[in-house]
This record gives sequence, C-alpha cells and structure tokens, in this order.
Amino acid sequence: MSPGPDEDPSGSNPEPLVSTGPSLSARVVALLEVLLCSDYPTQLALGSTLMALGYTPNAANGELQIGFVVTLSLVDTALLLGLIVFFLMAHGERPRDVFLGRRPAVSEVSFGLPLVLVALAIGVVLLAAIQLLAPSLHTVGHNPLQDLIRSPRDIWWFALIVVIAGGVREELQRAFLLHRFEHWLGGAKAGLVITSLSFGVGHLLQGADAAITTGTLGVFWGMVYLRRRSAIAPIVSHSGFNLLQIAQFLAIGR
Repeated sequence: MSPGPDEDPSGSNPEPLVSTGPSLSARVVALLEVLLCSDYPTQLALGSTLMALGYTPNAANGELQIGFVVTLSLVDTALLLGLIVFFLMAHGERPRDVFLGRRPAVSEVSFGLPLVLVALAIGVVLLAAIQLLAPSLHTVGHNPLQDLIRSPRDIWWFALIVVIAGGVREELQRAFLLHRFEHWLGGAKAGLVITSLSFGVGHLLQGADAAITTGTLGVFWGMVYLRRRSAIAPIVSHSGFNLLQIAQFLAIGR
C-alpha cells in the first residue's frame, strides 16, 4: 500500500509544518515605524526646533500665528511622508501599491467626491447628538484655529494647510499605519481602532466633542481605504470636508 499525502515513506511521521506569523523582531520594527510616523514625534521635534530658532506659535495677544502653523504643517508633511516612503522602500514595498492600489485614479476621485457629503453628514449628526446628549463634552468654547483667519490671504494659507497637511498627509499616513497593522501588528481592525483614537486625540485642542467627531471620521476614512485599497477617495473626501468647514466658518462668521 502506497503512503498517503501526509505520511512519510520512511515511516518517521514528522510533525506537520505550522505556519507562523511575523517574527518578534519584525513586529518590533513595525511598531517603531508606527510610533515614528504617528506624527507626534515629528511635530514635537519640528515645533521645538522652530521655537529654538525664535519662531513662536503665539503672538503677543496669545493668538496662534498662521506663519508658524503653515511652516510647521508643511515641513512636517514633507518629513513624515519622507519617513513613510523610506520605511516602505526599506522593506522592498512600493509606495504606489500601498497608497494608490490598482484602481484607476479618476474613478477613485469620482468615488471620493460624494463621500465629502457623507463625511459632512457624519460630522453634523455626531456634533448635534453630543450637544443634545452630552453638552459637557463641548470643552472648548472658542476654536483657536479660527483665529488663523484674519485676512483674505490667510484664507488661502489655511485652505492649503487643510488640504496638504490635512487631507493628503493624514490619509497617506493612515494608509501606511493600517498597512503596518494589517501585516505585522494585529490586523486591520486593531489598526483602524488605534489610529482613529490617535486621530481624535490629536484634535483635543478643538475640544472633546471635536476629538470624538474626528476620531469617528477617522474610522470612516480608514474603512474606505481598507475597502478600496487606495487613499485617493479618502484624500478627496477629507480635503473636501475640511474646505467645507472653512466655507461654513466664512459664511456664518466668527
């Protein structure tokens, strides 16, 4: 009788091979990359450097200075995306595969445009629900970022920030972090929860209600990325949402 597919002809009957996940060292490296690209280390380092050079974030009256915010945001975007590309290429991964996937860019832009309104609806409904059910979470009466808009020129600078440092940087960053979690750090679901919590915490400056709302939007944009495997639609939706926030502020006034 001939041996079966799982039997050793020699009769030694070795144990079946067990598929193992990433090694501990690979997980540690991935965790370090995630921490470095969480945006907190780069912003802290750059902010400290700018202040050491004499550039302060606040004017004499205590209001944020748009020049400081623009410089910090754009330089941080370049540094952070440079780190992400470096880490991907160091592992033999192509940034295009992680960021853009295989779907045509034009179709992703078209898919992302209606999601601007979906994101806006999520934000409006959630903020209204918080105001109704838990008004104490409105911990910041005056959003300090509103003080950045003092002239027509400031509007253009602020629009540049919310698109480049908001929509583009944050969604490419989210794509990278979710990619790392999916393959090395516990899976895409864990990554979605952790990155969205971090995204919300990063907006506590605008109040607890804003942090909860932005964290929820982070879940939404992260789910879109995981579904489409392209950051283009989340970038379009996120950027459009931010620009609508500026338009709303200009229409309603301070």
